[in-house]
Amino acid sequence: MSKKILVTQSSMPTIEEYIEEIKPIFANKWLTNMGEKHKKLESNLKEYLGVKNISLYTNGHNALYIAIKSFDFPDGSEVITTPYSFSSTTHAIVQNNLKPVFCDINEEDYTIDVNKIEKLINEKTVAILPVHVYGHVCDVEKIDEIAKKHNLKVIYDCAHVFGVKYKGTSIANYGDISMFSFHATKVFNTIEGGALVYKDDTKKIGLERLKNFGINGAECVDMVGTNAKMNEFCAAMGICNLRHIDDEIKKREKVYNRYLERLDGIDGITVSKVQNNIIPNFAYFPIIFNKEIFGKSRDDVKKELEKENIYTRKYFYPLISDYECYRDNYDSNETPIAKRISNNVLTIPMYADLSLEDVDKICDIILKK
Repeated sequence: MSKKILVTQSSMPTIEEYIEEIKPIFANKWLTNMGEKHKKLESNLKEYLGVKNISLYTNGHNALYIAIKSFDFPDGSEVITTPYSFSSTTHAIVQNNLKPVFCDINEEDYTIDVNKIEKLINEKTVAILPVHVYGHVCDVEKIDEIAKKHNLKVIYDCAHVFGVKYKGTSIANYGDISMFSFHATKVFNTIEGGALVYKDDTKKIGLERLKNFGINGAECVDMVGTNAKMNEFCAAMGICNLRHIDDEIKKREKVYNRYLERLDGIDGITVSKVQNNIIPNFAYFPIIFNKEIFGKSRDDVKKELEKENIYTRKYFYPLISDYECYRDNYDSNETPIAKRISNNVLTIPMYADLSLEDVDKICDIILKK
């Protein structure tokens, strides 16, 4: 049996570097509750991302849930988002007693179709929650224009775009608030973790209290919060990984370029290209298959790769609107582009340490007739 190649692999520092970083934790025995490492990572991320404010969380989902909660929208209000995302995006809306309204995506970069947003806005709409997908960014300028016109909040799901810049500016600087995921599979990870980035200085206190049970001083709890504090060991991993993030992205670029060299221009295969005005992070390599033209379906290719111990992911499939917990209230045919992309997409292995030899092996199997 050939070696196993997974769809992703976590970037990590050397064990020696991580041990050196966590030694002070063993000395001071401060394991959580916004300790030394937490504060250091927060400061380092603000500098790297070029942002004013950042708050760290246990994971991206809790961060997104708290981001939405911080606006205190009335129950039953509507939030426009996309069904072409991970479950967390919609779950966070529903868990805040709000109604997701699904907008279709565009065919170029699989982000929300900004030309279809306004027709979904009504008197109950309070926010737009767009999702940057695979490292591709949404049309942030058009979304900002729509939000200002209709007095809506913009909450970005930035789980896939750590380190990405648009027109020279960090993508974290758009919208009212942006959520980043630092899960182990992401370009930058803290093992588990997440963050919120926001311009409004006044939101800092509320966001910090929401992740710490609503505590406001030693003897006061004046809001209902949760427990979503990043621990010191995760923060230490983040400090280490951030030192190497630019090199990791450069290694990902080499993998991306080899895939592009082998697969771009093949009839029946659509590969993702870097957008204009973008400094990318090469987070994923999705392929859209057209069986009628290529001769093999997404599922055919997936099975062929698995026979060689190579594992891919149908990401995102199914659409969120087709989940058992949502499909009774939604019709996925109302977002036909998202439906078609979801039914034909395959993300193939993409990570910094994937060898070019393995990339060629993957491409050979995909292209074999």
